[in-house]
Amino acid sequence: MSFLIKVLINGVALWLTALWISGVDFRTDGTALNTVIVVAVVSLLFTLVNAIVKPLVQLVSILFYILTLGLFFLVVNALMLLLTSWITGFTDYGLEVDGFWTAVLAGLIITVISVILTVILPDGKKKDRDRR
Repeated sequence: MSFLIKVLINGVALWLTALWISGVDFRTDGTALNTVIVVAVVSLLFTLVNAIVKPLVQLVSILFYILTLGLFFLVVNALMLLLTSWITGFTDYGLEVDGFWTAVLAGLIITVISVILTVILPDGKKKDRDRR
């Protein structure tokens, strides 16, 4: 259940980011149903990339995290967004990101939206105070 909530949060964050930033767009045929399907598929792929590839990149680049006092996470988030865009680029539908700096800004916005939604939405786990 927690994975589905992460996919939902990433979908909302990606969709809002595409609305707010002109360099981030979804390739769709323009219908509402197709847009929802494309956002859902891209969100699933983005969540998988963040779950599988991102920890490996973070482990390899731990020195850059230390040297930049954690600001390197912006670069890693941008790279994960660009990787998702590259993977979906093999299809007629998907995510388009114009460049690296657009991806950095989009990654920052996605992170902020995801943190806000994670605080608001339940994660499927019971809290210690709920058990009492």
